[in-house]
Amino acid sequence: MSKKQSVEPQIADLGNGWLKTYHLDYKLEQGSLNEEIDNALSEYASKSGGKGGNRPDCKLLLQDSNLDYYPVLIEYKGYKDKLAKLNVNGIPILKKSNNDDDYKTINNYAVNGAIHYAKALLQYTSYEHVIAIGMTGYEDEGGMLQHEIGVYYVSGKNFAFGQKAGDYTDFSFLKKENFDAFIKKLQSLNLTQEARLLAKEERETEITSRLVRLNNDIYKNEHGLGESARVYLVAASIIANLGIKGKVRPLEKSDLKCSPEKGNRDGDIMLRKIDTFLSEKNVPEDKKNLIIESFSEKLLTNSNINKPINGETQLKRVFSKVIDDLGLYYKIGLTTDFTGKLFNEMYNWLGFTQDKLNDVVLTPTYVASLLARLARVNMDSYVWDFATGSAGLLVASMNIMMDDAKKKIKSPEELQKKIIHIKANQLLGLEILPEIYMLAILNMILMGDGSSNILNRDSLKDFEGNYGFVHTNDKFPATAFVLNPPYSASGNGMVFVEKALSMMHSGYAAIIIQNSAGSGKATTYNQEILKHSTLLASIKMPLDLFVGKSSVQTNIYVFQVGLPHEADSVVKFIDFTNDGYTRTNRKKASTNLRDTDHAKERYTEVVNLVKFGKKKLHYLKETDYYEGTIDPAKGDDWNQSAPIDTRPTLDDFKKTVGDYLAWEVSNILKNDAEGEQRLGK
Repeated sequence: MSKKQSVEPQIADLGNGWLKTYHLDYKLEQGSLNEEIDNALSEYASKSGGKGGNRPDCKLLLQDSNLDYYPVLIEYKGYKDKLAKLNVNGIPILKKSNNDDDYKTINNYAVNGAIHYAKALLQYTSYEHVIAIGMTGYEDEGGMLQHEIGVYYVSGKNFAFGQKAGDYTDFSFLKKENFDAFIKKLQSLNLTQEARLLAKEERETEITSRLVRLNNDIYKNEHGLGESARVYLVAASIIANLGIKGKVRPLEKSDLKCSPEKGNRDGDIMLRKIDTFLSEKNVPEDKKNLIIESFSEKLLTNSNINKPINGETQLKRVFSKVIDDLGLYYKIGLTTDFTGKLFNEMYNWLGFTQDKLNDVVLTPTYVASLLARLARVNMDSYVWDFATGSAGLLVASMNIMMDDAKKKIKSPEELQKKIIHIKANQLLGLEILPEIYMLAILNMILMGDGSSNILNRDSLKDFEGNYGFVHTNDKFPATAFVLNPPYSASGNGMVFVEKALSMMHSGYAAIIIQNSAGSGKATTYNQEILKHSTLLASIKMPLDLFVGKSSVQTNIYVFQVGLPHEADSVVKFIDFTNDGYTRTNRKKASTNLRDTDHAKERYTEVVNLVKFGKKKLHYLKETDYYEGTIDPAKGDDWNQSAPIDTRPTLDDFKKTVGDYLAWEVSNILKNDAEGEQRLGK
């Protein structure tokens, strides 16, 4: 049987005819809306997987009454059942199970193709919200043209996944008099908690594969770029490409001219853009200069990377690869997840093999949040971290502080002032490794902050407790300490804890550390800590917490600072090895972390147990919680478990007697049966 002929021309004529009757200014496949959109469609991979050449069948740029612009991209098809291909959650499919782009689906289905175009605009333009429309149809048995329409909203709000806007039979929702109501409907759309989690997990998986691909590409094809250079170049490229709406235009590939002229080389252009960006972010001048100098000295003024070869510099080529592979993810609201994945992958790039460096491990975001909550962080806290890594613990603390402020401050003006103060004055982190320090700076910038005190210093040798920028003569009034130290440091890292807590007057601290620190590896430091701080809790964490990175047993220790530990001080020992999460380390898994037993509730329960005691037990078992004491003079008895009572109870006695009588009766019956059988013979 011959394949039915496509009715796409009739469908396109029908759709475009509606737009004409609505007096809307639409452009067809070869038409141009504006240079920005044209460039984005040209830069993005085509529907068939090639470079560029994206041409929606129809496109519009509409404006609502608030003068905000919304690109509208329409894709027509001419076969029945070619409107959209959805996954089990109702989200249009753009990826295969192995995370490669599913170009066959993108090419064959109208909605999927339109969303593919929309992602190009989110990645390469300043537009943050795009309307993707698919329309297809067929001729029924009577020769009548039938059609169906799929309307989807694509934005950072839904992580660039298509979210269905509703059911429509024509395009009249785009009419000027109807458009405001339609936009209001889009703004009210929210992903369910489950869909949001699945969307984030899928994007996280994509980020990892993109980073691996980028690293392999640079390693194989960009000679002369060492491990550190790759990190600096990626960080510089992202900062230059971020932009600030209405103030700083993102650096684009076309801005790099590959000129050999000093002052106008690609590195010079990138440095100027970064300088402008940091200035508009109100980054303190001395901190801004430090960042610029780091980029300049390490990389961007290097003559080799700025030398045009065959009309292109290595800097432009790598910059292009970075924004092509990663641009979408730092523009659609995935900042925490993105920087976490970025740090983990870039740490692998650095190829650390020295013993003193090989334990730099990212704290999972949910553990970072737990530490901040255990340290009782609120909007008035002053939080510091003496081995900040990628600043994940400070980011978690900052989020909790801002959430608390939003709950408590009802004046929008006062709230904004408080948030600015939190970012500028209430966070401080120290990181000695320059490459990791630059990732911490990038992390804070991606989180919307450029003014926090992240310092490239040795917290043990080169820090006396002062602010690093602006208020450099003032002591940082720390009230909360969070830490995941390098375990190869003295006392498994307790050396950082002892110094930080000795510099605080009051407050709380929560650290995650190799648990041998509490059973003999850090005795001297622990003894000193207990002279000025009370151990409130010792929490045994899952062995596979850092699966794929480390398999050491860790504990979280929680302290009240400024109150010496007494012999009768009660310590809460919690066995949290079953935290409700199931972890795997499979590269092709859609997610390696699954909540299989009320994990979120269990983490909240641990916080409440530390604060309020046994009455908060619910998901954890009675045997998982124990209140005991330690000897302040020892420092090696911090890892205790609930004692097991070996004395037999009355119930034990009854059970033993019952089991014995049952055995005796069974033997008697068995012997009687055997006797009867012999007599029968």
